[in-house]
Amino acid sequence: MAISVAILTVSDRCFRGETSDESGPLIHRLLDTTLDVDIVAEKLAPDEQEKIRDTLKRWCDECGIDLVLTTGGTGFSPRDVTPAATRAIIERETGGITEAIMAKGLRSTPHAMLSRAVAGIRGRTLIINLPGAPRAVEEGLRVIIPALPHAIEILKG
Repeated sequence: MAISVAILTVSDRCFRGETSDESGPLIHRLLDTTLDVDIVAEKLAPDEQEKIRDTLKRWCDECGIDLVLTTGGTGFSPRDVTPAATRAIIERETGGITEAIMAKGLRSTPHAMLSRAVAGIRGRTLIINLPGAPRAVEEGLRVIIPALPHAIEILKG
C-alpha cells in the first residue's frame, strides 16, 4: 500500500513569488522514484509559526497523512521557526532521524551542524523537517528513505 505524503515548503521568498521552490519538487521526485508513495498535498507557507503549525495539525488530524516532510525554516535566522512549530504539535520526538540526517550532512559541510531540524510523531503521522537547500534535502532524504516504509508500517499498527 502506498505511503500518503504531504510536502510543506516553508519560505517567505517562495511564498511571495520572489523565487521558485526547488526543494519541494525535489522531494516529490525523489520519493516518486524510490518509494511507493501517494503525494496528496503540497503547499508553500511563509515563515510564520502559526501557519506552519496549523497546516501540520490539519494534515495529521484531519487528513490522516502518513508522512509529512517540511523543507526550509530550520536554520539560525530569526524567521526560521519550522522546528518550533513542529515541536508544538508532535507527541514524541524521533531523534534518530535527525541525527542520521545530521551525520550525513556533516560529511559534506560543517554548516550542517547549524540545522535545528526536528522529527516526530503526531498520532499516526511521522513529521520530518528537512533543510531548505536542495543538496541538503537530497542528502538527507537518501539517508532516511530506506527506513521510511518500516517506520510508517509501525505507526499504522
